Amino acid sequence: MTSTVPSPLLELDGAVQSDGIDAGVAAHYGSPNAEQRKLLAGTAVVDLSHRGVLSITGPDRLTWLNSMSSQELRGLTPGQSTETLLLDPAGRLEYAIALVDDGVESWLLVEAAELPGLQAWLDRMRFTLRVQVVDHTLAYATIGTMAADPDAVSLTPASPNGVPLVWVDPWTEVAPGGWQYAAETSHPGATWHWNEVLIPRSALPALRDAVSANTVSAAGLLALEALRIAAWRPRGALDADDRTIPHELDWLRTAVHLDKGCYRGQETIAKVHNLGHPPRRLVLLHLDGSDAVLPAHGDEVQGDRFVAGAEPERRTVGSITSSAIHYELGPIALAVIKRTVPGSVTLHVLSQGISITAGQEVIVPESAGSVAEIPRLPRLGVRAPRG
Repeated sequence: MTSTVPSPLLELDGAVQSDGIDAGVAAHYGSPNAEQRKLLAGTAVVDLSHRGVLSITGPDRLTWLNSMSSQELRGLTPGQSTETLLLDPAGRLEYAIALVDDGVESWLLVEAAELPGLQAWLDRMRFTLRVQVVDHTLAYATIGTMAADPDAVSLTPASPNGVPLVWVDPWTEVAPGGWQYAAETSHPGATWHWNEVLIPRSALPALRDAVSANTVSAAGLLALEALRIAAWRPRGALDADDRTIPHELDWLRTAVHLDKGCYRGQETIAKVHNLGHPPRRLVLLHLDGSDAVLPAHGDEVQGDRFVAGAEPERRTVGSITSSAIHYELGPIALAVIKRTVPGSVTLHVLSQGISITAGQEVIVPESAGSVAEIPRLPRLGVRAPRG
């Protein structure tokens, strides 16, 4: 059962509530750009108390989750964080899960809208295994921060089994068994030091009071989204659709272990990575802000098609998945486009009846995939040279 009660932090001065999938928490508190700076400095918290919290108990929990999802989970130690994906049989993304295990329970941090479906699916998959799935959303709230020490931002993590429940985002580097399609140098994820802390939901009023007393600062989701987009960090609820495979979002980087055993969707993961190419790819767009229009999720992205002797013809090549105003970069967005669109092509975003020029920053390159070195067979009728 997910929480539908607005957060106490919405009572803070200047708080403006988010809408859509993020309803119930603040979009900002009056100054999104300043909130980004405070968040980066590690002095602010982000209210994510609208998110869902599940736990899985029982001695079979890690081997059970490992058998169904994309990440290697059997060796998790108490307090260790990771993320994993549940895929359909064709390798398409169904659920993205942030996970921390405390030695007794595995804690799953998920989007609120996805929790009921995920919980129902997990319950159906228990069979005779010694596991139990529990919804803890009404007992625990998620708070995000870039502070290395939760105490520094007035957060005392819940620890029902003696281990503080802090999920450390693995996006700062390629996880063991993972693979990065983005260029090896200067990946912005290296500076993405993001943590999500579970606190008792009853502690939210005290956190609100700490912000009111200037003990800690609050940043809204607009600030978080701007920094996330700049770090090329995918968010399944926004950047994925019903056709998404992890390769398209460079999610093999932290959420997929390429050397683990069988799980649902693994055949697609292996085939595309070793022998094929993902049909689409994630890009960061630097948007022309002249018209003061920020594209919305789902807005059409077009590219120019050049034909000899004719004017360039624009065609639809993808769509916007996330967008924000970054305090340094200005208007930016993540978009998923056709893989074959050259990285040098200037794109155009159609939003509110306006065409917005957008420069690409390649995240997943056109060459992504086909990493296996398979020797080419000689063509029929061609004899190999004699030694």
